[in-house]
Amino acid sequence: MKLHHRFVACPAPPRRCRFSTAGVPFSVLPAKSPSARCVRAESLEFATLKLLEWPSVCRQLSVFTSTSMGASAAESGSIPLGRTPGESLRLLELTSAAMAIPLPLDFSEVKDISTVVDAAVSGEVLSIGHICAVIKTLRAVRTLNERLKEIISEFLHSHRCRALLEILESCSFPIELEQQIQHCIDCDLSVVLDRASDELEMIRSERKTNMENLESLLKRVSTQICSAGGISKPIITKRRSRMCVAVRSTHRYLVPGGVVLNSSSSGATYFMEPREAVDLNNLEVSLSDAEKIEEQIILTFLSGEIVKSSFQIKSFLDCVLEVDLAFARAGHARWIQGICPDIEFPGYQDRELNALIVDVTNVRHPLLLGCSLSKTNDLAASMYANSSGMKFGNVETGLDRGISNDLPVPVDFKIAHGVKVVVISGPNTGGKTASLKTLGLISIMLKAGMYLPASKLPRLPWFDVVAADIGDSQSLEQNLSTFSGHIAQLCGILKVATQKSLVLVDEIGSGTDPSEGLALSTSILEYLKHRVSLAVVTTHYAGLTRLKEKSAEFENAAMEFSPDSMQPTYRILWQSDGESNALAIAQKVGFDWKVIEGAKSWVKKLMPENMEKLNTLLYQSLAEERNTLQVQAERAADSLSEILQLYNKLANEADGINDREAALKAKQTEDLQHELQLVNTRIDGIVHDFEEQLKNSSPHHRARLLKEAESAIALVVEAHRPSVDARVDETVGNTYALRIGDQVLAESFGNKLVTVIEAPASDNTVLIQCGKIRARVNASSIKPAGRSSNSDASALRLRSQGQGMKRRRNMNSDGVISYSPRVQTSKNTLDLRGMRVEESRLQLDISIGSAPPNSIIFIIHGMGTGVLKEHVLEILRRHPRVAKFEHESPINNGCTVAYI
Repeated sequence: MKLHHRFVACPAPPRRCRFSTAGVPFSVLPAKSPSARCVRAESLEFATLKLLEWPSVCRQLSVFTSTSMGASAAESGSIPLGRTPGESLRLLELTSAAMAIPLPLDFSEVKDISTVVDAAVSGEVLSIGHICAVIKTLRAVRTLNERLKEIISEFLHSHRCRALLEILESCSFPIELEQQIQHCIDCDLSVVLDRASDELEMIRSERKTNMENLESLLKRVSTQICSAGGISKPIITKRRSRMCVAVRSTHRYLVPGGVVLNSSSSGATYFMEPREAVDLNNLEVSLSDAEKIEEQIILTFLSGEIVKSSFQIKSFLDCVLEVDLAFARAGHARWIQGICPDIEFPGYQDRELNALIVDVTNVRHPLLLGCSLSKTNDLAASMYANSSGMKFGNVETGLDRGISNDLPVPVDFKIAHGVKVVVISGPNTGGKTASLKTLGLISIMLKAGMYLPASKLPRLPWFDVVAADIGDSQSLEQNLSTFSGHIAQLCGILKVATQKSLVLVDEIGSGTDPSEGLALSTSILEYLKHRVSLAVVTTHYAGLTRLKEKSAEFENAAMEFSPDSMQPTYRILWQSDGESNALAIAQKVGFDWKVIEGAKSWVKKLMPENMEKLNTLLYQSLAEERNTLQVQAERAADSLSEILQLYNKLANEADGINDREAALKAKQTEDLQHELQLVNTRIDGIVHDFEEQLKNSSPHHRARLLKEAESAIALVVEAHRPSVDARVDETVGNTYALRIGDQVLAESFGNKLVTVIEAPASDNTVLIQCGKIRARVNASSIKPAGRSSNSDASALRLRSQGQGMKRRRNMNSDGVISYSPRVQTSKNTLDLRGMRVEESRLQLDISIGSAPPNSIIFIIHGMGTGVLKEHVLEILRRHPRVAKFEHESPINNGCTVAYI
C-alpha cells in the first residue's frame, strides 16, 4: 500500500508536511516543483539508507506489524521518517502510547482495499467480492476504534494513550456508504439482494415462475421418453444455456419438432429441446440477461458511491496504518529492550556547560543485536497473536529469557557541545566502520520514532539529512576508480549538507597518494566544520588527529586495542589518538621477523623529513621504466602490422572458397529436392489408385490389389534409387540379419522410419510397411535408425544382437512374457468410433498384424448401442496374435486393451 498524506514516506516524500504540536494529524501543503537540491537530497538519502542497511531494520519491524499494509510498508523500507523535529517527536509519542496499551488490538479483519478504491476511481466496475471487502474493512476499522476506546477507558493512565485514539477519531467514517452496500448486497452469500432495486425484484420473480413452468414441462417430456424406451432414466440438463432432455439417437422421433442442442462423445445420445419448451427457454435466456444487466447497474452504482468516498476511505486506511506502525515500533522496542531517546533540539541552551550533544551509552547495532536474539519470529508472532490475549508484561519476561549471552559489544558515543568534526582512528577490523554505521542508524531510528537498543537515556540531535560515504564506491559502469568514487560521493554530500546534517565518512582520503590524500582530507574537514551540524570520519592518517590542536571544534576518538591479546575490543576511547598497530598485528599472526624489521625501517624512511629524497629516487626509477616500455611498444606495433597484412591476404582467399562451396551445395540440394518431389508425386498417385480400387473390391481381391500396389511402388523406388557402394552394401547385408518387427530407415522412402513385415527372401528383398503402405525393397537399401552412413554396418549388427537380447529380457524368471508399459499414446491407439463393421474389421486386422511382438493396443469403440464393441471383442477372441485382452474400466470407458 502507498503511504498517503498522513505519512512522509522514506526515502522521498511525495508532499511537504508540517507537524502540529496540538496533536492533530499532519496537514498537507500544496505540492511544489522540487528544486535541484531537493532531488539531490532525496537521491543521497536513498543511497545512505541503503548503505546503513535501513531496509533490513524495516524488515525487522515488519515481523511486528498486524496488517498487510503495515507489513508491505516495512518490507519495502517505507517506514515514515519525521521531516521536522516535531514530527519525529510525535512518532515517538505514538510509540510510547502503544507501549502503554495493556492489551493487543485485533487488526485481522482490516484489509488493504486501496487497490480496490483505485480501480473504482479509474472507472472499473467492482465485483461483489471487492465491494464486500470494502464494507468488511469499514466495519473492522469502526470496531477497532470502539475497542481502543474501551481499553483506554479501563486503563488508569489513559492520558498516555490518547494520541492513538485521536488518530482514529480524526477519521471520517463513510456511514452512508456502509448502509448502501448492506442494503444491496449480502456479503455472506456474495449475491445482490432482490431489494437492491424494484426492477431486479420483478425480473427475478418472473424468472422464478418461468423456470417452474419449464422444469414441469421437461419432466413430463423426459418421463414419456423413458417410458417409450428412449432413455434408461429421465435426464433434464442444460446445453448451450438452454434446458433440454436426453434421448437416444435412435429414438429422436419421440421428440417431434425438437431441436438437437448437443450430443454425447459417441453420438449415441442426443440432448434435445422440445418444441413446447422453445418459448420458455427464450424467455429464460432473456430474463437471465436482464438480471445480469440489472445487477451490473447496481454494482456500477455502488462503485460510483465508493469513488465519492475514496478520500475518506484512504484517509482512515492511513489512520489504521499509522496505528499499526505505532504498535509495530512498540513491539520492536520490547524485543530489543529499547529506550526512548531524548531529542536534542538545536539552539537549546538550558544545558550544563559540559553537557553532551550526543550522549548514548552501551548502544548496539540493531542488526547485530537481532542475530543474537533467539526465536525472533516465533516470539514476535506470539506477542501479537490477536487471539492469544497475552499481556505485554508477560511478554517482556519471555524476552528476557530469549536473549542470548552472545551479544554484540556495546559502544558509547560521547560528543560535547561545540564539536563539529570527530576523527576516529584505530586498527583495521577494530570496529570503526561498524561504529560509524551504528551512529547513522540510530539517528534514522530516532527520526522514525523508534526506541534505541541502548542503556540509560540516549540523547541525540535531530538531523535533517544523514549522509554517508561508506564502503568501496568503485564503479566500472561509470568509469570510476575507488578514489574517484569516494570523491564523487563526497562532492554530492557537500552540495546537499546543511547546518542540521550528519555526515559520516569512512576512510576519508583513501585510495590515492598518502600526502595528497592527507591534504585533501584536511581541507574537506575544515570545510565541513562550517557547513554541517556534525561530521564523523574514520582514518588511518595520523595527520588528521592533529587538527584538534588547532581548533576546539575537532575531537579525536580511537578504537581500543588490547596489547596483551593483540586483538581489538571494539570499544571507542573518546578524546584519544589511536594507532593502526599494523606491525604488531602482523607479528602476532606469525609474519617472519625479517619482514617486520624491514617494515620498521620503511617507517623511518617514510618520516616527513625523508620523504623528499625518497620522492626524487622514485621519480628517476619511474622515468627509466617509462623509456623501456616505449621501446617495447614500438616493437610490438611493427609485429602487429605484419600480422595484419598476412591475415588480410588469407581472409581474401578463404572468402572465394566459401562462395564456391556454397554454390555447389545449393545446386545439389535443388536437384535432390526435385527428384524427391517427383518420387513422392508418383507414389501418392499409386496410393490414391489403390484406395479407390479398394473401396469397390471384394475381400478376396484385396490381396491382389495390395501386391500390385507394392510392386508399382517398388518399381518407382528402384528407378530413382541412387547407386550405392557395392562394398558397403555387401558388408551391411552380411553383418545384419533383418527380423520381423525391426524399426529401420528405408532409403526408398526418403530415409523414413519403417517396420519389417517379412524376413528377407532369396532375392535379397524384404517386405516393409510405412503407415498404411507396404512395399518390397532391396535389403541393401535399409539401414538402422539413428546411425550415420559411415557406421551403418556396426549399428545394424548391434541392433540384430540387441533384438535377441530384448526378446529374452521380455521373459521373466517364471517364463511369463512381459509387455511394453501400459501407457496410451497416439501410436498405440486405434479409434474405431463412427466406422461401419466391415471397415472397423479391416482397420483392426491391419493394426494387429503390424503391431510388434509383446506390445499393447488401445482400441476405442465408444459406448453407443454396443454393436461395435461386441464385434471388436469377437475378433479379439479369434485372432491368433492376440494373447489376451482387458475390458473397459471406469478409468478407460469405451476402450479395450489388447495384448499382442
